[in-house]
Amino acid sequence: MRVIDIFCGCGGMSWGLHKLGFNILLGIDVNDKYIQSFTRNFGEAKTLLGDLREISGRDVLKRLGLQRGELEFLVGGPPCQGFSKNTPRGARLIESDNNLLVREYLRFADEVYPKNLVIENVAEMKKGFEGQYTEEIFKELQTRGYNVVSHVFDASNYGIPQRRKRAFFVASRVRKKLVIPPITHADKLNKSKIDNLDLFTDPIKPKVSVFDAISDLPRLTHTDGTYDGEYLNDPNSEYQEEMRSNSTFILNHTARKMSDIQFKRLSSLEPGQGLKDLPENLRTKGGYSGAYGRLTWDMICPTITRWVFHPGSGRWGHPEDIRTLSLRETARIQSFSDDFIFEGTYNDIAGQLGNAVPPKLMQVVMKTFR
Repeated sequence: MRVIDIFCGCGGMSWGLHKLGFNILLGIDVNDKYIQSFTRNFGEAKTLLGDLREISGRDVLKRLGLQRGELEFLVGGPPCQGFSKNTPRGARLIESDNNLLVREYLRFADEVYPKNLVIENVAEMKKGFEGQYTEEIFKELQTRGYNVVSHVFDASNYGIPQRRKRAFFVASRVRKKLVIPPITHADKLNKSKIDNLDLFTDPIKPKVSVFDAISDLPRLTHTDGTYDGEYLNDPNSEYQEEMRSNSTFILNHTARKMSDIQFKRLSSLEPGQGLKDLPENLRTKGGYSGAYGRLTWDMICPTITRWVFHPGSGRWGHPEDIRTLSLRETARIQSFSDDFIFEGTYNDIAGQLGNAVPPKLMQVVMKTFR
């Protein structure tokens, strides 16, 4: 099953598909810093740096030796700032450059005409601008013979240790029926519901916690920075076993050095506390509701953003160490297995992680085709 990944970033969608045995033919992205990691993990021959607005689907097919209509899968997540709730409402313009990239996806898809395709974006895209883009996506694809479904997936409902909601549009011109997969994990398990499941339904499991995700990784302080080396502990959960299954060592386990005032603020808080619990002399003038928040081991992590390195931008404080999450811990929470290696500066990698699709969530989405 051959795949082209457009707006690929570091390669979250492709990594999930790679783990399922798909053949990643090409990743295309305009950001040279982000695509470094895609190149590291998939190879330079499978990477194309460029603006999709200037790339012809016909030229890509020629490069790959394919005819229009032969490709099994086209996937991609156009940049989402034009829809995101993190963008001020006044700046969410329906004709912004970022929003128009959705139409570039549709243009490229028409030129390649894949058998199946997936479009990913922030949850707000589905209803944003009175549903205009959702309506346009359905109309454009159905006109070309695709069956289309859309759904907002919460990653935590599918065994990923993060409350991350993303909208997916799934389309096929060879499958007559597309079915949204049922959730596999829940916060509170309803015993009567579990008892009434039929023999053909997998049992619902507890959601994967911060402890399940990262508790086996070596301790760090925000000043000693990095640990690259062999695992020091056995895995503590099934999730950790999966993340470690193809790796014998840890890379990218790097913590950001905080400023003195950031360290003092985080030091004054207990796990589970945040901005409102800061002492009077360390208070900030304002901030996000989760700012300077410290995680607890039993929590499900909030949505990872590109600002995950900054304690004032969200609940990124480690449950025990006085520091923010390391890059490898962040990758684990995003469900990148330990054999995926990130390239670039600390800020570059934080950006790659914040913008990535969790690989395990991509695997869930692919069940729609089954």
